[in-house]
Amino acid sequence: MYENEINRRRTFAIISHPDAGKTTLTEKLLLFGGAIHVAGAVKSNKIKKTATSDWMEIEKQRGISVATSVMGFEYRDFKINILDTPGHQDFAEDTFRTLTAVDSVIIVVDSAKGVEAQTRKLMQVCTMRKTPVMIFVNKMDREGKNPFDLLDELEAELGIKVRPLSWPINSGIKFKGVYNIYQDKLNLYTPNKQKVSETIAVDIHSADFDNMVGEDDAEQLRNDIELIDGVYDPFDVKDYLAADVAPVFFGSALNTFGVKELLDCFVDIAPAPLPVDAVERTVDPHEEPFTGFVFKIHANMDPNHRSCIAFVKICSGKFERNVNYKHMRLGKQFRFSAPTAFMAQKKETVDEAFAGDIIGLPDTGNFKIGDTLTSGENLHFKGLPSFSPEMFKYIENADPMKTKQLQKGIDQLMGEGVAQVFTHQNNNRKIIGTVGQLQFEVIEYRLLHEYGAQCRWEPMSLFKACWIESDDPAELENFKRRKFQYMAKDKDDRDVFLAESGYLLQMAQSDFPKIRFHFTSEF
Repeated sequence: MYENEINRRRTFAIISHPDAGKTTLTEKLLLFGGAIHVAGAVKSNKIKKTATSDWMEIEKQRGISVATSVMGFEYRDFKINILDTPGHQDFAEDTFRTLTAVDSVIIVVDSAKGVEAQTRKLMQVCTMRKTPVMIFVNKMDREGKNPFDLLDELEAELGIKVRPLSWPINSGIKFKGVYNIYQDKLNLYTPNKQKVSETIAVDIHSADFDNMVGEDDAEQLRNDIELIDGVYDPFDVKDYLAADVAPVFFGSALNTFGVKELLDCFVDIAPAPLPVDAVERTVDPHEEPFTGFVFKIHANMDPNHRSCIAFVKICSGKFERNVNYKHMRLGKQFRFSAPTAFMAQKKETVDEAFAGDIIGLPDTGNFKIGDTLTSGENLHFKGLPSFSPEMFKYIENADPMKTKQLQKGIDQLMGEGVAQVFTHQNNNRKIIGTVGQLQFEVIEYRLLHEYGAQCRWEPMSLFKACWIESDDPAELENFKRRKFQYMAKDKDDRDVFLAESGYLLQMAQSDFPKIRFHFTSEF
């Protein structure tokens, strides 16, 4: 019934190390979809220099993405949903969660730096989930590594077989263009940030080709292509969909070059929405009843309205406005009069959405990350972990007049999954746990600018926060009594043990064999 709608959906995330160019690539994909008309522009007379997908104030100041943004647009006959993720490792958790809501991934790699630590980590998540991956080697117009060396590095570092589907003619200042192996076309390079260069169908063995790129480069390209065909297996879409092979494209996102080739191949071969595992069973996207889960919550998308928005990935069927749906955790029916679709910060109300789409639901505190919504069936989607934080600080109120604002700000930001908050049992002080230093700065900035609350940080030395549980209630009580000064509760009121050193954690584990210690909150 909804076959056509669902089959034309392509939902994917763009991931990379910071500065490899993923936000720029996102912009250029939107340019081709006609969703924006000038790169880096918004629809006002003043062209702002910041990227469309980085709309939070702090992102513009720092020039980095700190929150996943969602954008949808139409291209050819496809409905494309892009999730642009933060590359900075301090926000890896947001990115890990985003990967549970997409059907495929494009990884951006800087041609000069090659594979970096963050990319490796994210690739492990893709491998674990068997998510199909495409690779875009960016910044070919700058001096970089030899393309063959890059391919070897991609295979070694990311643990996946690669197959180039386009090939660069030189790089850096001698960069002349890209030959599209997938379509047998030549794309000659003219640096232009706004326009798209022409693509020519050409036989690389013809004299015309020699005239276009020069004899030496033409000969070099023919040798390279021959070598590629000799070394790499012919490209098979089935291997890509099984996440065994990653197609590789070369280009320069900033100069809008090589991006269209990537997009055209992507919509042809990338998977339509895939089945999703719930605890009870596997849900097929083509089933008629609606199901979906919340993978992200964002506070204050519109600073004038103090609103939270829950991002829902639709797993099956069709979502309709003003229809009752069951909220599994609360066991209540909800209906939504203003569900929205996104184009970064601009949002529009939608009447219906289909499997594969991402919609925003206004949230007044009813949602948590990982919540399931259905037409009535009892289902629970799984796989949205919170990781044990690595850095801890006490958060104190710096302005006693603003206690309520601070409390509200902490509640909403922690509900977003920006970081985790623990309440110390011994002194009732609030502890914020993060994966990296930058998150503390983001929290402080957002508390001040979005909630008008000032906070002060106090250092504390902690090694790990672990969630604890046991099948023996007496043992659990004994542990909590003995370790009282190291016990805290998380925001869901679960018991958390605060270990001050690796040694103390080992001691606790050996003294209390009946207690299970968890380093992710999903157990």
